Amino acid sequence: MSKARNPSIRMVAERAGVSVATVSNVLNNKASVSPDFAERVLKAVGELGYVVDIAASRLRSGRAALVGVVVPDLTNPMFATFVSTLEHAARLAGFDLVVVSARNDPAEEADRLSRIRSWRPAGLIVIPCDGALAERLPIGLGGTPVVVADRIPDSGGFDLVAVDNGPAAARIARHLGSEGYGSCLVVGTSLAISNVRERWDGIRAAAGPTYFEIVEIGIGDAARLDAVESRLADARRPEALFALDHVTALELYKLVGRLGLRVPADIAFAGFDEMEWMRLVSPPVTAVRQPVEDMAHAAWQRLVKRMENDAATPTARRLECAVTIRGSTARQPGASREDEAA
Repeated sequence: MSKARNPSIRMVAERAGVSVATVSNVLNNKASVSPDFAERVLKAVGELGYVVDIAASRLRSGRAALVGVVVPDLTNPMFATFVSTLEHAARLAGFDLVVVSARNDPAEEADRLSRIRSWRPAGLIVIPCDGALAERLPIGLGGTPVVVADRIPDSGGFDLVAVDNGPAAARIARHLGSEGYGSCLVVGTSLAISNVRERWDGIRAAAGPTYFEIVEIGIGDAARLDAVESRLADARRPEALFALDHVTALELYKLVGRLGLRVPADIAFAGFDEMEWMRLVSPPVTAVRQPVEDMAHAAWQRLVKRMENDAATPTARRLECAVTIRGSTARQPGASREDEAA
């Protein structure tokens, strides 16, 4: 049995009784085509099931209407929201996205960046696994505009859109001190990640009576809460917990529940990267909310400028986070107050 051939633009033209150029004009919404010809072309397209060959169209036009996006982990709700926002902005601007995940592995990130060259993207938006992004960018991408988002690269030369991590973390630290908590265990993935490092630096810089210490639990499959569990099971456990990212916050909150600890009666709880569950549990969780959608829009706008041949010096833009104080850190169970100051 022979395999049906994909219909071509020439087949559409023959079916409609017009030229190939007329079909192209209709499909590109050129106003020069008469309504009668346009109707015949669209009818032929529907009957044949013709689909425009976007790759061939781009080769003919010389315009790469494609942008690559590389993120550490698509299962992370924050990164998923970031990509979803980019997809919408790209569609409105007439671009398609190629989205790949590095699975929190620098080596895999390097491989994905290398492979994405074959798509000949007009630009790239990257949330890197760590600060060593410059070492992993392949030579073949030398002329491709790159905007880095969320995580700060170790070397300059990149346009950057990120949040101001330190002040938001310091706000939580000062709040815990004002509530009278004498000790707090700060839990994060790895200080090798700039965001985590900046948040920890912000906590340490906040003046107050609370003693803070940090435990790094690793990323992805390597993440382990053993050290945290042993600390919480001890009679001298810390009076408060502060998780420095959403994934850590969720796992830490589940651990607190498994150990039978009550929030905040037995231990106060705060987290970075507010998610819906933090507002739904009782008491709701004190959290830092990152402007993820704003960060995606800002990254897209900067990349568009670069793709339009903007040759200005690379810029770094930091967006403000919001801190919401809730019952999980209140000294009296059930008490809560809202504070949207950053």
